Amino acid sequence: MAACAAPATTPPQAVPNPRAEAVAAFATVQKVLQHPRCQNCHIPGEAPLQFDAGLPHMMAVVRGQDGMGVPGLPCSTCHDVTNPPASFGPHAPPGAPTWHLPPPDRKMVFINLSPAELCATVKDREKNGGKDFDALIKHVDEDKLVLWGWNPGGDRAPVSVPHDEFVAAFKRWAAAGGPCPGDQLALGQ
Repeated sequence: MAACAAPATTPPQAVPNPRAEAVAAFATVQKVLQHPRCQNCHIPGEAPLQFDAGLPHMMAVVRGQDGMGVPGLPCSTCHDVTNPPASFGPHAPPGAPTWHLPPPDRKMVFINLSPAELCATVKDREKNGGKDFDALIKHVDEDKLVLWGWNPGGDRAPVSVPHDEFVAAFKRWAAAGGPCPGDQLALGQ
């Protein structure tokens, strides 16, 4: 009877699709970029947001010509180069080197964008300060203001994705050419 049994078959192996895997990695990137620690300063208007709820910044703070505030009220008026000690209270202004917003000519808006729009924005050299993928990776991996998102001080929630996981996802996405969600090539079609 064993000789009459149907031969055992192995299930077909899924063919890896690096571009689809890169789009999946971008979902991790999106989660970070659209976290309050990032999107509160990557805004469409001129006034930054604050707190996890993304409330308008107190004291009528605005971006200014270079993203560092306006004469008489630069960001550094309240934001030092490091977070203040806990004894200053949970709502003391946070700090990191070169505290600023993106300049008005390249706002790098992250707020209220679809995944595809965010992906296109990140890659757009006219919006990202002329950065190629290597420069973007260096920025998200080493920039002290970016790193602040994982150590925001006070009672602010840090970015929910571990920094090393975020950078690894960013690198996987970039290595595949930065395909965007909805891109037919990325979906293997």
